[in-house]
Amino acid sequence: MIDTFKYFAFISYSSLDTRWGKRLHRRLEHYRMSSILCSQHGWKRTPMRPVFFAPTDIQPGGLSEEIKSRLRDSRNLIVICSPNSAQSGWVGEEIKYFHELGRTKNIHFFIVKGTPLSNNPITECINPIIGELGIPEILGANINEKNYSLPWLNKERAYVQLISKLLGVEFDDIWQRHKRLLATKIAAWSIGIAAMFGALFAVKSAYQPFDMEIKFKEASFHNMQLPPLQQIVVTLQIDEDSRYDTLTSLSECAKFKNLPHRLLKNETRITVTTLDEKMQKAYHDLDTSLCLANELELPLRRDTTIYGLVFFRIAGTIDNSVTATIEGTTLSPDSEGLYSIYIPLEKQKPSYCITASMPLSSDTIYMPCYEGMAFKVN
Repeated sequence: MIDTFKYFAFISYSSLDTRWGKRLHRRLEHYRMSSILCSQHGWKRTPMRPVFFAPTDIQPGGLSEEIKSRLRDSRNLIVICSPNSAQSGWVGEEIKYFHELGRTKNIHFFIVKGTPLSNNPITECINPIIGELGIPEILGANINEKNYSLPWLNKERAYVQLISKLLGVEFDDIWQRHKRLLATKIAAWSIGIAAMFGALFAVKSAYQPFDMEIKFKEASFHNMQLPPLQQIVVTLQIDEDSRYDTLTSLSECAKFKNLPHRLLKNETRITVTTLDEKMQKAYHDLDTSLCLANELELPLRRDTTIYGLVFFRIAGTIDNSVTATIEGTTLSPDSEGLYSIYIPLEKQKPSYCITASMPLSSDTIYMPCYEGMAFKVN
């Protein structure tokens, strides 16, 4: 029975293909089957509900327990295939986990861009984890197949091809009815478009969408010795929707296209975080609301304590009279044996040389410090 699992399917995708993920999620959940097929198979009119679609794949680290739970609760795994998802470690982890659940036959590919098995990193759309796990080749529904001269009709055919595989029915059982419904809709759209074209053109002129670029600057003292910020995730919150852009360095601009015109007058929430594990605590996350413009510049500030607060212990001695020297300053331990010094941001370094009044096994401390940092006595 289809309702054995909590979810009919789980959609796995790259954040760069979010548009396709949302579109597929909507098409599957709202696809109405014919009453004849529903009667034959005991389906509801919308038999593919619910479909789990995560809002983003940009979380760092491995799969969370929540995502694993969603995968376990899903009958099918749908992989949106493109060069983006082929290079996504997150997508690979979801495929691997679903394979380990013993549901390899329920993995379905929906190809939106690229060429499967091309062995070209620019065009390859199948994630390499498929080959690494020895999963047999799974033919996917491809929106770029040229069965018809009209590209949109090829896309519709790919949707129906995927649906037929998910439901385990013959393709033609659904496709012929789907084409008839398309013809009816096209006729209705043609009449409506002719009547509304003038009004829509006027509205579009008055509320033209706009594109926006966000630049970033280092607002704290710029220290060339400290590691630069990388893997920046910029989130733009629009009502109940979120748009993302991921940057590889602070020198790049975040770009958002076709934003609603009303955002030029209303405050919109913008957040900036980093996926770089070494730098996650080195910068303060940005969370602000402001009226948008075609170009914005936002400040990012370092947490001055991350590299500036140097602390350590000397293991193997209980003599609190042992002194240590760092950056020309001689330190004595506190009552708990902790040596510490604060260094101004402009003088901070990724590492420091440590000397003591007794020989140490190591003479370098690498930043940032962590609890339990200790040097051993030779």
